[in-house]
Amino acid sequence: MASASLQAGRLAPFVDPLPIPPVLRKTARYRLVMREFAAKVHRDLPPTRQWGYAGCSPGPTFETRSGEPVTIEWVNQLPTRHLLPVDHNLMGCEEGSPEVRAIAHVHGAKCPPESDGYPENRYVPGKSLTVTYPNRQDAAMLWYHDHAMGITRLNTYAGLVGLFFIRDGQEDALNLPKGKYELPLVLCDRSLTTDGQFDYPVSPLADAPWVDECTGEYTLVNGKVAPYFNVEPRKYRVRVLNASNSRFYRLSLSNKRTMLQIGSDQGLLAAPVSVDALTLAPSERADLVLDFASGGNVTLDNGFTKLIQFRVASGKVSDAVRISSVLRSVPRTPESEAVRTRVLSLGEHHNHLGNATKMLLNGTPWHMPVTEDPALNSTEIWSLVNVTEDSHPIHLHLVRFQILDRRRFDVNLYETNRQIRYLADPEPPEPNEAGWKDTVRAHSQMVTRIIIRFEGYAGRYVWHCHNLEHEDNEMMRPYDVLPEAPRSH
Repeated sequence: MASASLQAGRLAPFVDPLPIPPVLRKTARYRLVMREFAAKVHRDLPPTRQWGYAGCSPGPTFETRSGEPVTIEWVNQLPTRHLLPVDHNLMGCEEGSPEVRAIAHVHGAKCPPESDGYPENRYVPGKSLTVTYPNRQDAAMLWYHDHAMGITRLNTYAGLVGLFFIRDGQEDALNLPKGKYELPLVLCDRSLTTDGQFDYPVSPLADAPWVDECTGEYTLVNGKVAPYFNVEPRKYRVRVLNASNSRFYRLSLSNKRTMLQIGSDQGLLAAPVSVDALTLAPSERADLVLDFASGGNVTLDNGFTKLIQFRVASGKVSDAVRISSVLRSVPRTPESEAVRTRVLSLGEHHNHLGNATKMLLNGTPWHMPVTEDPALNSTEIWSLVNVTEDSHPIHLHLVRFQILDRRRFDVNLYETNRQIRYLADPEPPEPNEAGWKDTVRAHSQMVTRIIIRFEGYAGRYVWHCHNLEHEDNEMMRPYDVLPEAPRSH
């Protein structure tokens, strides 16, 4: 008999210390095994069956340097039966296909297509794949997770996530908090059963369990429900990742102090930005400096939910950290550099009962021919036209980009004849969105414009919604970076 769901608020907060994921020793070659394990997510629950890299979730943290390539053998030693309900109606999950398959993707990595974790290149238990990441990019906190076609949401929910840091000399020179004063926080929400197991939502249809959203009653921080962490009364660098399937977080501090944001998805901002509250969509990251010098315990909250308690030691300590007013040069890409503008819709498609059956990009299923084909080293503007009621976190593999603006438009007119009529002036990105991004929140009933230079490698990649339930039901499309045209003399 299945265990009942554990209602929100049933677990005492701040009884478990915050775990810190193990850091892999620096080397040019790694071997990382995906396997099942059991670990307690809270003091008062039995161990939870999970899947993880190297038997933990989050998996081990990679520490790498810009310009120094690393090779990783990703080894699949998972069971042959899934922890969670597979929907065989979804692309890649057809009846007769292996129930368990995996392919690792380093989110935010500029790497060749064969190393990127293309969803159809998934492989079964007993197999492995060895790939190389050149790391020819600026310092940033990237992350890695599973990307298998049709079950990304299930494999990630089971625990297949981890962090991947790239460091460089420019970041080193800023004298930011480091070592034990740099704290990674991986946030992911989960529903739990009374016997401590992950409880993934399903539809009322036994043969079609897919649901379009997954939000849990409890948020795990580095694998624990509402942990605590002892800090000194000084500055800490806090690196936050939203690794949830579909939950957006709006983070703030309980003492109403502002947070200093110094970086986003693809590295440092040009200058620090003070924020009272911070919104993170699935897969977005924030690089924060939190100052605990004023003393007193502080919690990081998501609305009324307390995620983690920082227990500040008494007394005073020496803190020589001074945050520079200039962090890195982040020149804005002029729109005049764009050789093409693409208008791409984000939409839901419904059956005769009014239920969403497909979540599509530009109305195009996964298996249709490629329609986005930028040339290597060219710049394009993508206008993301969101006709839905949801904000979609849109992620492009391979590249980094900048947000140009968002603008409200007449949805009914667009759906009638594909004409865009704007209803308001364009809204520039918030200051903490003005750096390099790899995921953008394309808000409901707005056109979100991003400008992208397709640098690095030619080949096939994907772009998709990082609401993983949407991604798994075809809100993902392949795109081709074409070889650079030869220059005429």
